[in-house]
Amino acid sequence: MRNKNSVIARVVTGLGIFAAIVLSASCQTKRELKPGASEKSDISGKAPSAPAQTGREAGIPERWFGKWDGPEGTFLQVTKSADKYQVTIQNLDGPRTFDASPAGDRLQFTRDGQTETIHEGNGQDAGMKWLLDKKDCLVIKKGEGFCRD
Repeated sequence: MRNKNSVIARVVTGLGIFAAIVLSASCQTKRELKPGASEKSDISGKAPSAPAQTGREAGIPERWFGKWDGPEGTFLQVTKSADKYQVTIQNLDGPRTFDASPAGDRLQFTRDGQTETIHEGNGQDAGMKWLLDKKDCLVIKKGEGFCRD
């Protein structure tokens, strides 16, 4: 008799769990789509508002992407994956990578709790004797610049 009661208790418990799952799933609201609408548009069939600005729209030229050389083996590398920017800075201590975002005609990132920006410039703007004659540079601040020939 004890075996029969334990089997019945297990079946009742299992049915109770199953009923709870079915009820919770049926309580979720379902969106009705109008003809021509898709899951990526709202109920009215209109596309959602424009996504975040891409590099070109935000003033970050495509030519910024890639590697920029500094003195003594240092470099800056700017990359973009989907809508996320990353900045890798190789200094004498090694490389570090930071998430970045467009801020007008600059690229902004946080390093050691300090907000930094990258902007276009030249060797004079970089303020480094190794880069003085360069014309095409990205500069973080005076004394920290990276150029292409």
